[in-house]
Amino acid sequence: MSLLLLNRVGLLDVRAGRLLPDMCVVVRDGLIERVQPAGLEPPEAQAEGVVRLELGGLTLMPGLIDAHVHVMAWTANLRELLNASPHYNALRAAEIMRGMLLRGFTTVRDAAGADFGLKRAVEEGWVLGPRLYICGRALSQTGGHGDSRAAGEVVLETVSSPVAFSRVVDGVAEVRRAVREEVRRGADQIKLMLGGGIASPTDRLTNDQFSLEEIRAAVEEAQMADLYVMAHAYTARAVNRAIALGVRSLEHCNLIDERSLELFLQHGAWMVPTLVTYQALAQEGVEGGLPKEVAHKVELVLDQGLGALERAYRAGVNLAYGTDLLGAMHRYQSLEFRLRAQVQPNLEVIRAATLYAARLLRAEGRLGEVVPGAYADLIVLEGNPLEDIRVLAEPEKHLRLVVKGGRIYHQALG
Repeated sequence: MSLLLLNRVGLLDVRAGRLLPDMCVVVRDGLIERVQPAGLEPPEAQAEGVVRLELGGLTLMPGLIDAHVHVMAWTANLRELLNASPHYNALRAAEIMRGMLLRGFTTVRDAAGADFGLKRAVEEGWVLGPRLYICGRALSQTGGHGDSRAAGEVVLETVSSPVAFSRVVDGVAEVRRAVREEVRRGADQIKLMLGGGIASPTDRLTNDQFSLEEIRAAVEEAQMADLYVMAHAYTARAVNRAIALGVRSLEHCNLIDERSLELFLQHGAWMVPTLVTYQALAQEGVEGGLPKEVAHKVELVLDQGLGALERAYRAGVNLAYGTDLLGAMHRYQSLEFRLRAQVQPNLEVIRAATLYAARLLRAEGRLGEVVPGAYADLIVLEGNPLEDIRVLAEPEKHLRLVVKGGRIYHQALG
């Protein structure tokens, strides 16, 4: 038996949107057993081996969820991932994941690159990191956002291709086989590249990618496996065709239109903006490995992401927290809170990284809330993020405790 008592703490109820004073959270064997007023302690609270923390004056809330990360992306030059040893890539990923956990992100959804091996290493405790929801390799058409070859290159396969960022497939039959392969390798969701991207060398941001038949085939295969499709897309045209064909989670979406908002609501689809990555890329992308010849693409989406988020929020679109950072820029992961708070109430930004993200991952009741039966994934902060979002945006100043699965990974309680 493992018992952890977090006592005399202010509890942020993300569903109700209020701070409950003087509470006690009882954690047993990695799960939340009880949430109750302080003073109502279980009989075994004084037993030997029980860990008891008095947290008066601090705020406890669910561990954070980042629904769009790339834990393998130790550089902004994605071609380097293909040419590096897969062992090197995995070791660099371990350090990236450790940083995420110590910023309070206890769960992340990887949007291309992480595989069943990394997920197993985290689950077994060989690597310190968040819970991983993986898609394996993203699927890209030839010349699409996941095709890292320059115009003059022909060879596709490299030393790290089997565990790389993406795989190139063309035609319905290849798409179906690729989806089935990622399902076989333990994918939690399937990722499609459905439009041009910043880091890819030969496409334009305005490109549509994959035919309607190919997208439909991927969605059908994912649904047969009881999974869903997430898709990289910037433009309204790419987003709209994806939603109409059953794609559930749309990433980025900087250039959406009013029809996009209608489709999001009609289909109950999710939007995962990633504002902080454009700011980071504009400031230090080239320094971080982004090839100079594609750096100009950042300007096309940098100023429109915040407006797209504001329109989506006002329309009532499902929104989850995502960052999409690369290389040394992973350290900006928490700044997304501050960017979103410019156009959303603090509570809605918090929900996007907790309650709403758990719904997107289809893990409501297990993640994203401090409720009995949920995983004991918890963070403790100095300050109230409902009143000041900097409490979450600046973890180096305010984060005091990180618990994942009932185990303490970071403690700075003084």
